[in-house]
Amino acid sequence: MSAAESAVETIQREMTIFARRARASAGRMHPELSLVSYTLLGHLEERDGCRATDLAAHYALDKSTVSRQVAALERAALIERRLDPEDHRVQVLHLTEAGREILAQVTRSRRAAFRERLAEWPEDDLVRFAAYLERYNAGPAGADVE
Repeated sequence: MSAAESAVETIQREMTIFARRARASAGRMHPELSLVSYTLLGHLEERDGCRATDLAAHYALDKSTVSRQVAALERAALIERRLDPEDHRVQVLHLTEAGREILAQVTRSRRAAFRERLAEWPEDDLVRFAAYLERYNAGPAGADVE
């Protein structure tokens, strides 16, 4: 096995551990907010609202999956539907004030956890790691892995 093949295997293994850790820690950050919910709220905040179909397309999720997540977020009063001012046939999802507050709270908790975990890393390593993650995440959408 070449060094590159070995590195790819290590990356795959470590990214899987990272994803498992992220899912497990999501409940500790806020018991009502799963990792998927947190991700959807963050997307709505970044875009200042969007349609459920846009969420499904962006995250390559089935519409029924997004529908269930959206319904749960609505029941928790974290998001609300508003008519699109340009097309009243379309409903746009927006964060409520409670949604903004919980998202901010969870974001602060997650950042604190990352800071704690990375506290001993030299600044150069942090900068390189951040650049590598950006480069990886900017890769072609069709090459996504789970």
